[in-house]
Amino acid sequence: MTQYRISEAAELLGVSDDTVRRWVDGGRLAATTDASGRLAVDGAALAAFAVEQANAPTDPSSVGRSARNRFVGIVTAITMDTVMAQVELQCGPHRVVSLMSSEAVRELGLAIGSLSVAVIKATNVIVETPGRMP
Repeated sequence: MTQYRISEAAELLGVSDDTVRRWVDGGRLAATTDASGRLAVDGAALAAFAVEQANAPTDPSSVGRSARNRFVGIVTAITMDTVMAQVELQCGPHRVVSLMSSEAVRELGLAIGSLSVAVIKATNVIVETPGRMP
């Protein structure tokens, strides 16, 4: 069973250690003591809590699509030549980079500060875990 110390849980949730302790003290998040006597949160409980707390901005588009991964964000950088462009978005705590034609950037009217949605069809997703010895 995976357990996370309060500081680790805070980092994963993007909040302070004190916030996690308040959630534990308030009964919103269950914690036990680990083998070292420190407060720890069960990994499955933390995962469920993270999903419950997720508050993504509303997707402003009304397009039906099969891709389930939509990240609403703001354009933070555009590097463009005559043919291709690299567009960077900040979607909450995540930086998303897209390569597209310069024509597409112009047609979409993308500019730094534009509200945008990164739509990712996840047919090729690599999932990694921290290094572990076999």
